[in-house]
Amino acid sequence: MNIKNLLKVALKALNNNKMRCFLTMLGVIIGVGAVIAMLAIGQGSKNSIRSQISEMGSNMIMIFPGAERRGGVRQSSEDMQTLKPADYEALRNQSTLIANLTPSVNSSGQWIYGNNNYPSQLQGVNSEFLEIRQRNVTNGEMFTEEDVKRAAKVTVLGKTLVDNLFPDGTDPIGKVVRFGSIPMTVIGVLDEKGYNTMGQDQDNIALAPYTTVMKRVLATDYLQGIQASAINEENTEATIAEITDILRIQHKLKDEDEDNFTIRSMQELAEMIESTSAMMTILLAAVASISLLVGGIGIMNIMIVSVTERTREIGLRMSIGAPGRAIMMQFLIEAIIISVTGGVLGILLGAFATWMISAIAHWPVVIEASSVVLSFIVCTVIGIIFGFYPAAKASKLDPIEAIRYE
Repeated sequence: MNIKNLLKVALKALNNNKMRCFLTMLGVIIGVGAVIAMLAIGQGSKNSIRSQISEMGSNMIMIFPGAERRGGVRQSSEDMQTLKPADYEALRNQSTLIANLTPSVNSSGQWIYGNNNYPSQLQGVNSEFLEIRQRNVTNGEMFTEEDVKRAAKVTVLGKTLVDNLFPDGTDPIGKVVRFGSIPMTVIGVLDEKGYNTMGQDQDNIALAPYTTVMKRVLATDYLQGIQASAINEENTEATIAEITDILRIQHKLKDEDEDNFTIRSMQELAEMIESTSAMMTILLAAVASISLLVGGIGIMNIMIVSVTERTREIGLRMSIGAPGRAIMMQFLIEAIIISVTGGVLGILLGAFATWMISAIAHWPVVIEASSVVLSFIVCTVIGIIFGFYPAAKASKLDPIEAIRYE
């Protein structure tokens, strides 16, 4: 019997039990749909991370006080005070590979204007912060170096703060707002960025001269960090090496001493985040794949039942000359049809689920052709693997005993 005839017989047998056939497919449909949706979420997350890293500047470098934490050991307060304004000045005067450089000090608190208030962060920087973080002032202007020198009480607000402090649409430029008890004049509004991959509102922020934050808000003489950008992405590693050398000399560290500061680049952070994201994607896909395994077992079970129900039919066909190979191929084709059809429907379900996730949760999702092809191949393999045992069992029946079977 040729493949065409075997296919016709298999389709007719499946058509006689439509509901049972669909219920058998359901495990495969759900499994494939879940795998595609999970992979789409993972890939969308990685693409979003790459995009945001690119927007922030792939050549950005961050310097933190204190050595790296090892073994979960908490750093002492002295370790966290190892960056001084003098370090910033040394980097500015001695580095040849840094394009932009800004100190960084932060404080969280309540912003107040009239009867409106909103919790946010005040970040102390200089005017080069905009170039490093690739942001712009869309209304008003950025504070100047002169404002930094005299620790002027001026601020540039993010869009979220503006919307909450001035809900009636009043132009905030020139208005005096308070950060806690400190009055500050609004001189600019930052461009809108929205939420990042971690769910943080990038517009819920305010900028002020770092000297203002250090003297008037925190009353400290040390920096919480320094942000820099290399001349270009290719020079990032060389820039980090140069910064390390300058700071070690500045901190009077001996050759055997460990660094009392930590340097991170956006490339390094991107690799760490993408690695974590990839691991989570694999974990989610593995969990979703359990449904495929269950679906495969369901196919095997239903095919065994089918062989039992059609024992007399098998015996009659073998008694008139049908070889065992043809019997095995018939049941194997039935299993593959169930699996592949379930896979196609699962792909459609996965695409629909991905669309729903994007529309409702607003998560970044990307369905790659490779995940669809892989799912289709896996479905075919599942049909062959889990359909082989029942098909082999059918092909080995004794024709005489099969015809006598009640």
